[in-house]
Amino acid sequence: MHYLLFYDYVEDFVAKRAPLRAAHFELARKSFDRGEMVLAGAYAEPDHGAILVFRSEAGAKDFAKSDPYVKNGVVTKWEVKKWMTVIGDGAEMPKL
Repeated sequence: MHYLLFYDYVEDFVAKRAPLRAAHFELARKSFDRGEMVLAGAYAEPDHGAILVFRSEAGAKDFAKSDPYVKNGVVTKWEVKKWMTVIGDGAEMPKL
C-alpha cells in the first residue's frame, strides 16, 4: 500500500518555484531519508503538476502541509489518494 500526493501548479511554475526550490528539495530529501517518501517527480510536459509517493497517508499530508511550494501558493491544489500497490517495494501481493 502506498499513498499518492498529487500537486497542481500555478501558471509560470518554473519561474515562481525558483526561490523556494532548495527548501522544497531539502524537505523532500529528509522525508525520503526517514523512509516516508518513496519516489517523487514533476510532470515532464506539460509542467503543470507532480506526483509524490509515500508509505503512509499521514506522511503525504504532513509533507504537503510543510512544503514551501504549498505554503507560498506555487501549488494551487493538492490531494492524497490511496494506491493499492501489488508489485514492488512496500507492495502487498493479493492472495490468489
